[in-house]
Parts: sequence; C-alpha cells; structure tokens
Amino acid sequence: MLFIENEHMELKLELTEETKKEIVAFANTTGGKVILGVDDDGEVVGLKDATDVQLRLTNMIRDTIKPDLTMFVSYEQRKSDDKDILIVHVQSGTQRPYYISSKGLSPSGVYVRQGTSSAPASNEFIRKLIKETDGDSYESKRSLQQDLTFIQTQEEFRKRQLEFAENQMVSLGMVMAYPRIYSNVAFLLSDQCTFTTKVAIFQGVTKEVFKDRREFGGSLLKQLNDVYEYIDLSNRLRAEISGLLRIDRRDYPEVAIREALLNAIVHREYSLSSSTLISIMEDRIEFVSVGGLVTGVTLEDIKLGVSICRNEKLAAIFYRLRLIEAYGTGIAKMMSSYINAPVKPEIAHTENAFRITLPNLNVGSFDLLMPRSPQEQWIMNWVQERKVIGRKEVQAGLGISQTYAGKLLRELVQRNELKSIGVGKKTQYIRSDGSRAKM
Repeated sequence: MLFIENEHMELKLELTEETKKEIVAFANTTGGKVILGVDDDGEVVGLKDATDVQLRLTNMIRDTIKPDLTMFVSYEQRKSDDKDILIVHVQSGTQRPYYISSKGLSPSGVYVRQGTSSAPASNEFIRKLIKETDGDSYESKRSLQQDLTFIQTQEEFRKRQLEFAENQMVSLGMVMAYPRIYSNVAFLLSDQCTFTTKVAIFQGVTKEVFKDRREFGGSLLKQLNDVYEYIDLSNRLRAEISGLLRIDRRDYPEVAIREALLNAIVHREYSLSSSTLISIMEDRIEFVSVGGLVTGVTLEDIKLGVSICRNEKLAAIFYRLRLIEAYGTGIAKMMSSYINAPVKPEIAHTENAFRITLPNLNVGSFDLLMPRSPQEQWIMNWVQERKVIGRKEVQAGLGISQTYAGKLLRELVQRNELKSIGVGKKTQYIRSDGSRAKM
C-alpha cells in the first residue's frame, strides 16, 4: 500500500523528537494522523516493535506537550504489506493553542498545519487561538509568557500579612489549576510584565519643553509604588503666612493622586500595548490610560459612582491588598478631595482612551505666596534695589552655573514675580506688575 502526505496526513519513518511538532500542529488546526513506519515517499518500511513505539509516544505527548492532549490522541496498530505500522489519530483540541512545554507559548513552541508540513505559528495566530478558547477577557487568557516570577507581589502580600502560595494564586485567577498555566493577570503582577507607565514633567503649562521623564516597568504593584513616589516629589508644599497663622497646602491632594493613579492602572485596557501616560505641568497633572469606558457605562454613571470593572480579577487582587475599595468609590474620593477648592478634577474619554486631569490647587493663589528660596530672595532684593537684572549678574552674584541661573530666573517668571525684556543673551528681568508687593 502506498501512502501520500497531505494536509491531514504526516508520514514518519520512525519516532523522533520532531514527531511531537506534528502532533501539536494537528491539534492546533483541524486534526489529522501521523503514520509511523512509512518513509517520505509513502513506502511502508515497518516498525520493529510498534507497541514500544506507542508507549514512548504516549509518554512524550503526556510529558512534553501542554495543555494535556492525551484525551485527543488515539492509536491504531496495523499491518501493511505484512509490516507493522502505527497510526496516530489526533483530534483538534479544545484547549488550543497546544505547545511544546520547553518552548512555551511562542512561535518556537506552537505549530500549525500548513499544507503538507507543520510550521511555527505567528504571535497573532497564537493570540487568535487563545481568544477563541479563553474568550475576550484579557486577564483570564493564558499568558504568552509562562516563565514568571513574583518577587514584588510576594513582598506586597507579606507586608499585609497575607498568604501568597499556590492555592491563593489559583483562587485569585493567576493560575489555571488544570492545566497549570499562568493567566494574563499573573503576567501583569509578575516581575516580567512588559506594560509600562511613562511620566513626564514639563516646563510651564504646555507639553513643549521636558524637564524630566521616566518610564516605570515591572509588576503593576511595583509600578504603583514607584510612580506614586516619583509624582510625590513634584507635589510641592506651599505656605501662606497671615499674621501668626501659617497655612500649608500641597499642590495636589494626596488622595486624588492615589485614586487617579489606581484608576489608570486597574481599569486600563491591557489588550492594547500602549503605555499609561502621566503628564505633570505647572497647573495640572494628566493621567491617560488606554481603553475607553466599559460598554454600557457613561461618563455620568462614573461620576455617580457606578462601577463596572474591565479587569475584575486584577481589581479583586488590589482589593485584597486593601489598595482599593469594592464599590467604585475612587472617583468619588478624588472629587471630594477638591470639595472646597475653586477648581475641580476633569474626566474625559474617547473610544480608546480615558483621561483624568487634576488641577494644581496653588496656581493663582498660593503660587505667588510660596516662600522663596534664599537664592530667589537674593534675586528679588537685587531687582528691588536696581530695578533690573540679567543672567550674568545672577551667575556672578550667587556663584552658580549659567544653566542654574537661567533656571532660577525662568521659575520666577513662571510665578509672575519677574518678567523678561529682550531676547537671547541680552535678556533682562524686571519686576512683574503681577508680583507680590511685599519683598
């Protein structure tokens, strides 16, 4: 009998490591059969011990292919031309994509049938198979990366005296108990997480000139801590002296920063690869996360406290860590922190993005009453006495660099205490009409 390879039939002279690629490929597509004991030309050569080959192949499939494929594979020992062959019937599996465990959910581990050969699947096709099997929820799908560690997450659980072991990971949706595979929510909390948060500090009130910028990666819990600490460095404490009374106030309520940051991390759409963006200007902070509103929810619903969570498992973990509350109170807390302020947070959204803007409480009020540094006071004293000052006078008088002298003068201009006259090297500075009278 002469066999011919086709889309649903693969011929193998003997059992080799390559055989499992053919098994995986058939399981990931429409099924097929592998015939052992037949060469590429279709001639029957036969197997010396078909029973032994079947046993070794069964062990190979059980030990080296994930998820478990054994229930979708059956065997048929047959004689052809008086020679023993083994026909391996492979059905299309229900837990696709199947992959070689040592290679993981990557093109080198996932194979599909293309014509008469088996080929590595593309990342796009792997995601398509995962979506077909696991549904649309990103956090519930299988992670493409399975070699994960959780150093930061373990530390966060330890600090709160919470257990973080296999049972907890299963109950939190981080691990699928059968087969044991990490989900995407585990990937988000792993040290290998590739999603990032980008923070930029701008000069003035526009996004034209950078003063500093950073990108934070790793576990979302690490990003939460690192980004909050970085933003807090820009949350200045300003003071007004009125008689014997000193009034201190930060530029932004700490609770507002915390809730806006948590919202950006917990509720963003992680099926999109863009970073979470945070922009800090003199008069505001903007938090922009990808993913618009969840279907069925309006902006008015959000402001009223309606909470339909896009990432339920991630939110449950943050709740367990006591980082958020269960009933969508974050936006309400943020708004309440501005309750007696003349300015309010703003929320805007498009189909694919969500933005929270926190206004600086001290712009236009405390901003002019902020205590000056000794260097700034020296500059203002000079202007009080001599009416005008230039960068060279500041540099020489304070013994500082040209760059730092320019920075001090620009900051005083931004606070409306000085205004500039001229351009370039000839620029000079005089008191602004809007500056405070008391020197």
